[in-house]
Amino acid sequence: MQVWKDYESQHKDRFLEELLELLRIPSISARTEHKEDMIICAEAVKQRLLEAGADSVTIYPTEGHPVVYGEKIIDKNKPTVLVYGHYDVQPADPLDLWKSGPFEPVIKDGKIYARGSCDDKGQFYMHVKALETMTRTGTLPGNIKFIIEGEEEVGSPNLASFVKANKELLKADVILISDTSMLSMDTPSIDIGVRGLSYIELEVTGPNRDLHSGVYGGAVANPITMLAKMIAACHDENNHITIPGFYDDVVESTPEERAKMAKAPFSEEEYKKDLGINHLWGETGYTTNERTGIRPTLEVNGIWGGYTGEGAKTVLPAKAFAKISCRLVPNQSSVKITEKILAYFKKMAPEGVTVKAEEHHGGEPYMTPIDSDAYRAAAKAIETTFGKDPIPVRGGGSIPICSLFEKELGLKIVFMGFGLDSDNLHSPNEKYDVFNFYKGIETIPYFHQFFAASFSK
Repeated sequence: MQVWKDYESQHKDRFLEELLELLRIPSISARTEHKEDMIICAEAVKQRLLEAGADSVTIYPTEGHPVVYGEKIIDKNKPTVLVYGHYDVQPADPLDLWKSGPFEPVIKDGKIYARGSCDDKGQFYMHVKALETMTRTGTLPGNIKFIIEGEEEVGSPNLASFVKANKELLKADVILISDTSMLSMDTPSIDIGVRGLSYIELEVTGPNRDLHSGVYGGAVANPITMLAKMIAACHDENNHITIPGFYDDVVESTPEERAKMAKAPFSEEEYKKDLGINHLWGETGYTTNERTGIRPTLEVNGIWGGYTGEGAKTVLPAKAFAKISCRLVPNQSSVKITEKILAYFKKMAPEGVTVKAEEHHGGEPYMTPIDSDAYRAAAKAIETTFGKDPIPVRGGGSIPICSLFEKELGLKIVFMGFGLDSDNLHSPNEKYDVFNFYKGIETIPYFHQFFAASFSK
């Protein structure tokens, strides 16, 4: 609709500046020292929703960080879309690898560099500006509700209780999420599923104190060495995960599904060039796209112990630590997998050390139907603004609350992400294309239009 384009064109500079202001708030949910920043960010989200035309916005406290809920109800007989997003971000470490301050957004070569620019402030804020576009032009075709949480990056530990206690408040016809990516702006796509997550931490303890490596080395088990051996044993020569029962519940993709995935444009050489590597690694028998979409994984996210400061210190450490995550595919249970991983490491503890293994958080895999009115509305919206039909793909990331929403609210989810896999999510120099930001604002109103139209048939 031309009225949308005209409004967005007139206010595009303000839209962008508002996003930059949001990105300047260091809303790191994993760090207790940022608790006040989380409150500041929640207040900012509330204010922007009100300015965009929401009838009411409430900040709900939780045992952790607050949830922001807002709504614009024009007619209770019209369809309601529940938009989910999160205002919390990942820690910015390691800071020395950032080319600019993680909370000092910089626009360079058409890209916004800042923590949270794509995951997920830039993406959920597209929905706020889409709401403004529709309300200010008098074209809102249905009702919109927002639930913007502050704990997604730490596993949404308090969202379940909030959702269970507010089912009537969150009542809707579909959930719309922009926390995923597209293949590219030239090849638009829609994620039809996300993987689940199991996240644990290990603590390996050896002697009762750090030891002189010359005096005791070779005679006492080194916790770091023992930890490294246990981690190395998690994969065999085909990079297949060796934890007993790990693949028991995996639903193998059909040859037809794998054939469809193979049609998506993909260049191994460009992939390697972008990452600065000369060789790809993964489970034998699967392509790169399959390894990151339809197969479960086990990765070490952090490992430390002993002396890591400047210079040398010849020490045999008393402890070693690691953080390990598994991405899970449909039919795998995060509870079951976590139990198997914890039991595996405790059982595998070599003589001379003890292992403490504990869960951080988890989430279930999720698949969305592609024959629903909501999916068709999303596909038609993207086709309208991109001029191409979007390709359905399986996403490699995790959004732990998806299965919770469906279980508690009885709603299906549609993913309309506008990020790119190369946007350095969770990494230094996270970025989000200004073009993608505006393209999302342009496309989202069409989803609401087409979804509302499907109810009047």
